[in-house]
Amino acid sequence: QVQLLESGGGLVQAGGSLRLSCAASGSSTYAMGWFRQAPGKEREFVAAITWSDGSTYYADSVKGRFAISRDNAKNAVYLQMNSLKPEDTAVYFCAARHFGTSGSAYLGATYNSWGQGTQVTVSS
Repeated sequence: QVQLLESGGGLVQAGGSLRLSCAASGSSTYAMGWFRQAPGKEREFVAAITWSDGSTYYADSVKGRFAISRDNAKNAVYLQMNSLKPEDTAVYFCAARHFGTSGSAYLGATYNSWGQGTQVTVSS
């Protein structure tokens, strides 16, 4: 079983930055991802990273502005968000992909464990 705890959300003005953290505990996993869900919208993929070699994946909407990283020693994953826009406002969720799970890293359905989410609000 995997437990995930996000932190670092908050209110920021457009153009500002935030750094989200996700602490993982329990069983080891293959990869970690960040997803977000805005009010009235479906959950969408933001970024993902593998624990082994640090391969990263990004949604087109955040490429060049967001950066995902991991600290294997701390079992933690981070999402550095720069040049934030009002449309980035959402609840951000950390998710873990277990070993043996197949399918695209961009799909939420391929992630097995989820955190409770942290709110990010970007004001214009």
